[in-house]
Amino acid sequence: MKAVSVVTIKKELKHLSSSELAELCLRLSRFKKENKELLTYLLFESHNESGYIESVKSYMDDEFELINTNSYFYIRKSVRKILRNVKKFIRYSQKKETEVELLIYFCEKLKHFKPSINRSTQLVNMYHRQILLAKKTIDKLHEDLQYDFNLMLEDL
Repeated sequence: MKAVSVVTIKKELKHLSSSELAELCLRLSRFKKENKELLTYLLFESHNESGYIESVKSYMDDEFELINTNSYFYIRKSVRKILRNVKKFIRYSQKKETEVELLIYFCEKLKHFKPSINRSTQLVNMYHRQILLAKKTIDKLHEDLQYDFNLMLEDL
C-alpha cells in the first residue's frame, strides 16, 4: 500500500466530524510510541513550554546519571541515545527557542560529565556539532534572544 500525500490527507480530514477525528487520533496513537508522545505534547504540554523544557531537562539529568562509565564505548552509546531522544522532543515542540535551550543544556551536561569527554574524539566531535547547531539556530531568533543565548554559549 502506498501512502498518499499530506495535502490529500488534509483535504480528506476536512470532511470528517470531530468525533471521527478523535477516533482517528486514538487509533493512530495505538500504533507507535512516537505518535502517542506527540499527542501527549500537543494536548497537555504545548501550552506550557517552560514546563515542557524542564521535564526534558530532568529527563536528561536522569539519563546522564544512569550512564555506564566503565568504558567510553558505553558512554558514547548512552550519550547518542540521550541526544536522539532530545532531538525527538525538539521535533515535537518545533520552537527554535526550545531547541536552542535544550541543545545548550545537553552540551552543558556533556561538558561537565565525569569522566571527561576530552579523552574520546567522538564525544568531543558530538559536543562541537551540537554547539554549531545551536549557533545556527540562534541566528534565526530575535535579537534579544540571540544576545541571551550567545551569552550562554560563551560560558560553554
